[in-house]
Amino acid sequence: MSGARTTRTAVRNAAPVVSECTPSPGSDNARPLRADARRNHDQLLVAAGELFTERGIEVPLEEIAKRAEVGIGTLYRHFPTRDALNEAVYRHEVETLCDGVDELIADHTPDDALSMWMAAFVTYVARKRGMAVALKSALGADNELFSSSRRRIFAALDALLHNAVEAKVIRSDVDSEDLLSAMSGICMASDNPGWTERTNRLVELLIDGLRYRAPAN
Repeated sequence: MSGARTTRTAVRNAAPVVSECTPSPGSDNARPLRADARRNHDQLLVAAGELFTERGIEVPLEEIAKRAEVGIGTLYRHFPTRDALNEAVYRHEVETLCDGVDELIADHTPDDALSMWMAAFVTYVARKRGMAVALKSALGADNELFSSSRRRIFAALDALLHNAVEAKVIRSDVDSEDLLSAMSGICMASDNPGWTERTNRLVELLIDGLRYRAPAN
């Protein structure tokens, strides 16, 4: 690995990794909810994430409540404004990516775990694109939401790459910043119809490139 890559990795690793994977103090998870309220809250986040992907972030809130099978009043009790909902969905998507890494590593081969996370990352980008623009306008581009999310994503990808390199199933001269840069082009395909099939195929091509010259080959 080059000196530049080593420096980039050292800067990212200077931040505490474990604490970054815990709920943010500003998130909805900071306040405990009853079981039924938690279920409604989670259903709203899932429904909103799905509809943001399908229709964009301007989808009517009534449609989100309908898909979550709750009343519009319940939505407003959890998320008094559209910005509050956008922020909660944004945090939820990042948490899902971060928190799922240990399970992927435990249940799948190292290269398959990396491939599955990369496919999930493309879906995350598709969902967050409109939210990020709206939230930067509402919260400011330097808000901790964006810096902490970036650190968490790099920490997750670092763990997956380290696992795959240690298993000698991918080449060792690629770091998480390289890989996210390469994936930026794949994420652009999510703007087009039928993007899921195309991006999954592109992720597999990228994984094949990482396997090339792996020590075990």
